[in-house]
Amino acid sequence: MSKLGIISLTFVFLLALTNLLIAASSDTQTVSFSVSSIDEISVSGDPAALCVDTATAGSEPDDDTDATTTYAITTNNTNRKITGAIDSNMPANVSLEINLVAPTVGSSAGDMTLSTTAEDLVTGITQVADGSGNTITYTLSATVAAGIVASDTRTVTLTIAAGS
Repeated sequence: MSKLGIISLTFVFLLALTNLLIAASSDTQTVSFSVSSIDEISVSGDPAALCVDTATAGSEPDDDTDATTTYAITTNNTNRKITGAIDSNMPANVSLEINLVAPTVGSSAGDMTLSTTAEDLVTGITQVADGSGNTITYTLSATVAAGIVASDTRTVTLTIAAGS
C-alpha cells in the first residue's frame, strides 16, 4: 500500500473516531436535598457531689459550688434559648442554682434557682456550633432551717427551645 493510501486510511479512521466521540450520549439526574432544623446540646458529665457542711458562727451555712462540667451546643435556628429544670423540687430551705456561660452568641441569665418549672438560662442564641467548653456552675445552698438532709439526687434537664 502506498504512503498516500496509508494516510488516506488513517484520515478516514480518525474521522470515524471523531464522529463516534461527537455522537456520545448524555442524560441528567435531579438531586433533591434539604437541611432540617438542628438543636443539639450535650454535657461533659455529672458534677461532683455538692454538700453544705460548713458555716461561720452566727451565719447561715456556706454554699457549695461545682464548676467542673461544661456543655456544647449546635443549632442552625435563630432565636433559641436554653432552659433548665429538675425532676422534683428540692427539700424545704434547700436550693440548687445553675449558671450557664453563654456560647459565642447569646446571653446568660446568671444564677437561676432550679425547680420543676423550666427557667430560661441562656437566651438570644442564633446559628451557632460551640463546643469550646461553656462552663456550667452549680451552687447548693441551705439555711439552718433545712436541718439535716440525707444524700439525694436531682436530674437536671437542659433543653434548647424557641426563644420568646
